[in-house]
Amino acid sequence: MTVVPTIKARGTNSNATGRFERFATVATDDGWEIDESPPPLRTETRDEVARSAITYNRSPDLPFDRSINPYRGCEHGCVYCFARPSHAYLGLSAGLDFETRLTARPNMSCVLQNELSSKSYKVAPLAIGTNTDPYQPIEKDRLITRSCLKVLHEFNHPVAIVTKGALIERDLDILTEMASRGLVRVGISLTTLDPALSRRMEPRAPSPQRRLRMIRTLTEAGVPVRMMTSPIVPGLTDHELENLLEAGQEAGADAASWIMLRLPREVSQLWQDWLAEHQPARAEKVMSKLRDMHGGRDYDPRWGHRMRGEGEYAGIIAQRFSKACKRLGLSVKSAPLRCDLFEIPPQPGDQMSLF
Repeated sequence: MTVVPTIKARGTNSNATGRFERFATVATDDGWEIDESPPPLRTETRDEVARSAITYNRSPDLPFDRSINPYRGCEHGCVYCFARPSHAYLGLSAGLDFETRLTARPNMSCVLQNELSSKSYKVAPLAIGTNTDPYQPIEKDRLITRSCLKVLHEFNHPVAIVTKGALIERDLDILTEMASRGLVRVGISLTTLDPALSRRMEPRAPSPQRRLRMIRTLTEAGVPVRMMTSPIVPGLTDHELENLLEAGQEAGADAASWIMLRLPREVSQLWQDWLAEHQPARAEKVMSKLRDMHGGRDYDPRWGHRMRGEGEYAGIIAQRFSKACKRLGLSVKSAPLRCDLFEIPPQPGDQMSLF
């Protein structure tokens, strides 16, 4: 009999074969009548030698054109994560593999330093955490995000960080100095204020109250924080929008943003399976509203459409968000990150200038 690992504190129970794999992997009974308790499902991490650090994009939906991602996969296990399909390119599943079979890139900071030192490099704000969380649990021991931050700090390079991870507080020594020079901004995403719902949707991410304390800690240290009400789940968390913004503002956030739930590729089925298990009474309503915003489809990937959808419901959410931000003082445009301070620091062996 095949022993299936115990699934505890994970965002999904599925580990369907990746879309690029020719053969499906299915657990089967091997005929042995042995009563065994299944082993726990452990997180595994493998190292990857990064050939490049900075990824460039030309998406008109994004406020940045470059980013770095120290890790592939994310142990936070958010069931709705739009990045899950990227694991298929590794020959892995967007389900449990995404949460439990992670890739770390330990040489990332060295590669980043080389790329920033190139004579052809032109500075612009760089984003961290756009695909998977740079402060997920394995960062505590691997320190890859911190090492990259040190490089950015040495180069006076502007950076925007997106995270749910409380581990960001560890790096306040770097972030506070960068913030004093207008070089950093942090975005903290918060989906719901309901701790029970959060634990089911985001099983290994910090609780909502812990994330609000993160905002307070960062802003009191002088690090500007954007409250990210993302994703908004129609029919499930949309009623919390104003309360989320108020909580973020009270914690010290000075700006806000929102994105509607996105269900690209494998995420759609994972999400619908999650709804059937955890919110069966609301499943039809949630999916109906999503399809109304995407022309009858679960998701429409078009630029200018994929982040928020369209139609009456999307328009109502946009109006509610705008009015709440105006009332709370969160609609003031943030100061741009500074690019004029960028400078390649002296390297060992360099000849120092005599003047």
